[in-house]
Amino acid sequence: MPEHTPRLKLVLVLTENWTMLPGTDLPALVRMAQEAEDGGFDAVMLSEHVVLGRDAGAAGVMDNPRDWAYPGNQDPATPWPSSLVLLSAMAAVTSTLRLVAGAVIVPLRHPLLLARELATLDLLAQGRLVVIPTVSWSRDEYDALGVPFGRRGQLLDEHLGAWAQVYAHTPASFDGAHYRFRDVYLEPKAYRPDGPRLWFGGQRLQPALLRRLVRYGHGFNPLGRPQPEELETLRAALRAAGREPAELEMVGGVRGTFPARDAVADLGPALESIPEQWQQGFTTICVKPSMFIDDPRDLPRFCRQAVREANRLIG
Repeated sequence: MPEHTPRLKLVLVLTENWTMLPGTDLPALVRMAQEAEDGGFDAVMLSEHVVLGRDAGAAGVMDNPRDWAYPGNQDPATPWPSSLVLLSAMAAVTSTLRLVAGAVIVPLRHPLLLARELATLDLLAQGRLVVIPTVSWSRDEYDALGVPFGRRGQLLDEHLGAWAQVYAHTPASFDGAHYRFRDVYLEPKAYRPDGPRLWFGGQRLQPALLRRLVRYGHGFNPLGRPQPEELETLRAALRAAGREPAELEMVGGVRGTFPARDAVADLGPALESIPEQWQQGFTTICVKPSMFIDDPRDLPRFCRQAVREANRLIG
């Protein structure tokens, strides 16, 4: 076990679970967050889209609807309720559970508006909010909201810079190419003076991702398994910036193997990837319950089993 981390942490992914319950049954998702906390999970994660267009399924819809949703493999009619609203409800009925706002598509909002929403949720949750800022992938979504898709990376960077100002300073000012404000008062602020915890992820450790991780990141949540040389590049960049690599939370995940297009996967074999991830430094693992169960009434048992088996595997 890595010396800097006392325990393995599991994150329950509570979006894309519509094979377990209807997409309109949001109170059931809130109950599932309570059950995750009671079952020993460290966090729940909700992702988002504002709207989807036809490019959501451009690569062909996933073979099994219980699988992970990736760019271009989902039905445009897939339900995506507001993650921040839902996490607020979950914050109100839990006390220790971290609340991960996964894949918050930052450029689709103004940085002051989003900073206000995140600060309020973080304060409500007393510092339990984790945000994964992203630019996402759907050009149709950007077009629908009138945001330039080609500038999404620049917009994300300015959001991060603007947030750093308004969370740390009162009044705060920012002068960017796309966003500018002078002497604004954002109150109340987030729970911590540097704002909510930020995780970053992507398919590859590209220069922009590496830069954001080093400057702003509290966690790394890659899409898929990064190569060993990418992990070493990340650690070296953190050290060069005067940061201790062990302080960056490494977030992995498990994926089930489905025996048929209409069947759930077996949890046991999926968890067997955890020891290798653990040895690589990934101490936080995401688990999507609908890969392994169809009945939401089975979730309390599932959570206890996952926690027990995952900890057994790392000894």
